[in-house]
Amino acid sequence: MKKTLLALAAIAASSAVFAQSSVTLYGVVDASVESVKGTDTVTRVSSDNLVSSRLGFKGTEDLGGGLKANFVLEAALAVDTGATKDRFFDRAAWVGVSGGFGALRFGRQDTSIGELAGNISILGAQAYDDLKIAKTFSGDGYRRTDNAITYILPKFVDGLSAQVQYSTAAGSSGTVGTENNDKIGSHYGLNVQYAASGFSAGLGYIQAKNSNTVDDTGLLAYLGYDFGVAKLSGYFEQDKRDGMAEKLQVLGARVDVPFGKDFKLQASVAQVKDQEMTANNEDDATIIALKGVYALSKRTSVYALFTNVKNDDQVKLNVGQSVADGKTARGFAIGLSHKF
Repeated sequence: MKKTLLALAAIAASSAVFAQSSVTLYGVVDASVESVKGTDTVTRVSSDNLVSSRLGFKGTEDLGGGLKANFVLEAALAVDTGATKDRFFDRAAWVGVSGGFGALRFGRQDTSIGELAGNISILGAQAYDDLKIAKTFSGDGYRRTDNAITYILPKFVDGLSAQVQYSTAAGSSGTVGTENNDKIGSHYGLNVQYAASGFSAGLGYIQAKNSNTVDDTGLLAYLGYDFGVAKLSGYFEQDKRDGMAEKLQVLGARVDVPFGKDFKLQASVAQVKDQEMTANNEDDATIIALKGVYALSKRTSVYALFTNVKNDDQVKLNVGQSVADGKTARGFAIGLSHKF
């Protein structure tokens, strides 16, 4: 009897320990049939047009005293081919701690501007979204970063969040350890966001060392208000590279309209200015996009996307299919997205 009680006590103690630690497997599977027009028109099965397909693991352990250990490992998956990127956990690979002081994370993460761009409820950085198409720092060049240290401040005010970030080598483009190149790819950044009573706003900033003599600087800001019948948003990004004559700028506006609880329609227009960062008047573009999403359940949605890109004479922005300078590009996709 005593041995049985001791065994039960040991099992109970071990269960209590495991209850303080949890690991979650999660993911997204997104695929569509699309027709994209560039120099040629191509019809194909594609991945990631609404959201990025992924497989992830996240976990937390209660360390006591309000302190927790946390981690995320997230791999990008291509549903059309089953392929992964060269680095398996390309989307995220970080570990950290959180508590009353906020949170501290170490590893591969979203940059401070990439976090804003990649959130589809705010902006979006998929193949049919303007920040990706325009090759902005937030949607393309500095979407994520290696070797990052991120500090997320505690929430002093309801709805307010902020973070600061430093990366020792965002792209590791130099030869690490050499005197001249060990800082190439390093960057620092920050963002601040606020959301309350239908109003939302955010600001993100990054400065990165592109080479020994060239710095990249990116600024992304957005404002939005949800009127219930529709949500209106405006956003602006400015990217600057040392030595270039002009700054790349994207100014956009978007409206999201819900039709009942299951269907949402989104329309947006963006003006891209000085995409090539050169001093001429023919490197602008206009991007118009429509997006409709119908929720079949909490986890599964069907969607339709349309994006049209009107390029000036010296610009060749496109929707996943190369196009000649000055030619119009467009894409249309119908797809299915499932979360688990």
